[in-house]
Amino acid sequence: MTTNKQLVDTIIKGIQEKKGQRISVIDLRNIDGAIAQYFVICQGGSPTQVEAIAESVGDTMRKDLGEKPTNVVGLGLSQWVAMDFVDVLVHIFLPETREFYDIENLWQDATITEIEDV
Repeated sequence: MTTNKQLVDTIIKGIQEKKGQRISVIDLRNIDGAIAQYFVICQGGSPTQVEAIAESVGDTMRKDLGEKPTNVVGLGLSQWVAMDFVDVLVHIFLPETREFYDIENLWQDATITEIEDV
């Protein structure tokens, strides 16, 4: 059985493989009505990098944990790609799109952990 911590750690590994930046992990376990237990948010510098990060996360999850997302939306435009791993949602943004939606601020009651850029 894969734990949520393993999911989050493996997602971060996939993001870092393609140099995704400003990774934030939002712990939503104590938030009433949250749609997932964790959000993992990051950004890429171009639509091509956003897509590459999404592909890397999918590949790393499959290879390391045998997990696949239940849904992926946003590929093609690649300004904001969302990947649904049921208990963990991954959001990969272009910087200006991330700033516009400001998801971290929406969940400011949650515990947010910033991961150092590699």
